[in-house]
Amino acid sequence: MPQRLTGFLLVAPALAIVLVLFIMPLAGSVTGAFNVSGTPGLGNFAKAFELYSNDVLFTVVIVILSSLLIGLFAVAIGGYLTLGTNPVAVGILRWLYRWPLFIPFVVVGQILRTFLAKNGLMNSLLIQGGVLSPIHAMSFLDWRGIVIAFVWKQVPFVTLLLAGAMASIDRSTIESAQNLGASRLRILVEIILPQVRQTLLVGLILSFVTMMSVLSVPLMINAQSPTMITANMAFRINSYGDYGVANALGTISLLMTSLVAWIYLRQTMREHAR
Repeated sequence: MPQRLTGFLLVAPALAIVLVLFIMPLAGSVTGAFNVSGTPGLGNFAKAFELYSNDVLFTVVIVILSSLLIGLFAVAIGGYLTLGTNPVAVGILRWLYRWPLFIPFVVVGQILRTFLAKNGLMNSLLIQGGVLSPIHAMSFLDWRGIVIAFVWKQVPFVTLLLAGAMASIDRSTIESAQNLGASRLRILVEIILPQVRQTLLVGLILSFVTMMSVLSVPLMINAQSPTMITANMAFRINSYGDYGVANALGTISLLMTSLVAWIYLRQTMREHAR
């Protein structure tokens, strides 16, 4: 009994932080979404879909597209780190790809707001290099900028997980395929990826949840409508004090992330059952 009490006291501070900072706000948000002028109802959800149905669809498309691109780039970088034959290139890539991990999303939004503007650094470099004429310069401060920001920020995180999983694979299977004349692309797709698929899914799901919660990037990069529902939530609270609709949008976001997590858990249970 004393040992159990000691163990509980050791984990009690962490449990209290989770309860106060996560569980209680989550419960308050979900219950507030169904609270319409003091009575239970679905009015907040009806208003949310009436005003922001396009933004909900926009958010889903942006996050799914970003997740697909993140997975593609993470596989490409992790595959080259595992199968690359040029040690200098591998060393440079291993050192370079991790840098966005240490940059907060608010800084990413500010950097890309300057970089992707019509008169920003990207277009200036292209114009000076003769690739682009000034009259054809365009702004990427729209959905494309949000996708670029999400991909640039999250690729290193997924790549770090994936490269670690690839490094733990038995090299004998890779060497056997190389001895039989298989190309690096075929080895990556047919031998390595099936063995690290679960790690890739975990990284993409964590990235999906992270992107669903980001506020700074859509506010800084995409000022027009449609925008992501995190920006709508902030707008409803700051402009109207409408916590009901904001809570409804937050609950919709929670349901979307829960659906992704459920799909992953179902797939994992199927594979364990085999």
